[in-house]
Amino acid sequence: MANTSKSGRSGNFFADISTQTWVAVVVVILAVWFVLANTKSVSVRFWIPTVEAPMWIILVGAVLVGAFTGWMLKDRRDRR
Repeated sequence: MANTSKSGRSGNFFADISTQTWVAVVVVILAVWFVLANTKSVSVRFWIPTVEAPMWIILVGAVLVGAFTGWMLKDRRDRR
């Protein structure tokens, strides 16, 4: 006999997690690993000013900008 609750879920924690959530978890793990593997200082040129900063700060900033952009585009698509 299957172990199902009234909500129709299987009762298996990992089976109840959506594919979208699994993909997000994998992307976050890979991003954290990539940031931790790149800790040297680098120079980044923003058109005119050049900034010297640890690579992990640049990477975290890029991930945050990408996440914000994705969130904004998803929100825009949902309104259509």
